[in-house]
Amino acid sequence: MITIKSARELDLMRQAGRIVAGTLKEIEEAIKPGITTLELDSLAYRYIKKNGAEPAFLNYHGFPASICCSINEEVVHGIPGLRRLKDQDLVSIDVGAKYKGYYGDAAVTFAVGEIDAERQKLIDVTREALRRAVLMTREGNFLSDISHAVQQYVEAHGFSVVRDYVGHGIGSSMHEAPQVPNFGPPGRGPRLRSGMVLAIEPMVNMGGWEVKTLNDGWTVVTQDGSLSAHFEHTVAVVDKMPEVLTSFTPEEFQ
Repeated sequence: MITIKSARELDLMRQAGRIVAGTLKEIEEAIKPGITTLELDSLAYRYIKKNGAEPAFLNYHGFPASICCSINEEVVHGIPGLRRLKDQDLVSIDVGAKYKGYYGDAAVTFAVGEIDAERQKLIDVTREALRRAVLMTREGNFLSDISHAVQQYVEAHGFSVVRDYVGHGIGSSMHEAPQVPNFGPPGRGPRLRSGMVLAIEPMVNMGGWEVKTLNDGWTVVTQDGSLSAHFEHTVAVVDKMPEVLTSFTPEEFQ
């Protein structure tokens, strides 16, 4: 069942979203060649706790960290550790925070040092696909209008959309109905209503869309070893229009 959030619930989710956005901003400023992914995880844990929230991912179904940190061909759910970032890496950071019983969830793919034009294109296309999906998140549209906006833009630029993992509703639980695929025809699924909140998260591969999970049981990688990027925002339908609860770049949706 898709839940409609009250004004009070939306306000708590805004606060959770601000904490997630602040965490990502702190990580962005810390990312550089030589830093370990475990150091980034510790930074996130401290920031989330300092701001009165709980790291949503820590111990979620047994996940051992506060952030997911996925590098290059890793798509999602990478586990932070002693690996050091190096020049030209793409690192996707996924962060969740629980504030007074409500969740925020967002992800950004960052470039480490200098990257080539093809890597930059992958980042730019994935970010723009999310922006276009957000603009479709308004009352009266169909859920699959969001999905179609992602697929159409990504494939027009020669990349592929991961199909095994999708976005989701979010609220007093991290994962709620409905699922939000990043592919499919428009005009299908439930109509969007004010009070719905969705975590929209394009996962885009430079090669094929197929993925597999590594032996750690968490880390998902591209099956062909190609690079991947991941962007996500928590988006509420408010007064018929989208409101991004996790944006940390003011000009992002202007």
